[in-house]
Amino acid sequence: MVPPGHILLLFLLPVAAAQTTPGSCSGCGPLSLPLLAGLVAADAVISLLIVGAVFLCARLGHRPTQEDGRVYINMPGRG
Repeated sequence: MVPPGHILLLFLLPVAAAQTTPGSCSGCGPLSLPLLAGLVAADAVISLLIVGAVFLCARLGHRPTQEDGRVYINMPGRG
């Protein structure tokens, strides 16, 4: 459940957006191609690091069960 303060913020956000003038962005311009490529590359590297960390943590958490040498009827792969 969302706390009441966050709901108020969500309702006030469109009001604040309506108060800004369309040309109020000073010094904002289109991103240069090298900067955009760097941001995309950095995002890809960070995503791969996160995926790798999750993979390693999942692999370390999975421990193979110890074989006990018993043969069960419904387990055709054993024995």
